[in-house]
Amino acid sequence: MAIMNPIKFLQQTRQEVSKVTWPTRNEVLISTIMVIMLVLAASLFFLTADQAISWLVALMLSIR
Repeated sequence: MAIMNPIKFLQQTRQEVSKVTWPTRNEVLISTIMVIMLVLAASLFFLTADQAISWLVALMLSIR
């Protein structure tokens, strides 16, 4: 591996970071709200599915 000059590396890194398109504050806020809503929806779905499966298993085990 070639040894790179640390100053040159930092300059190249700075150039690449300047090319990044950073999200606006509004975009970050909307994305955060969407993630929270999807997490809540998934939580409710899995809670409901778990309760239904639990009820079905209890029903099957109670039948003799």
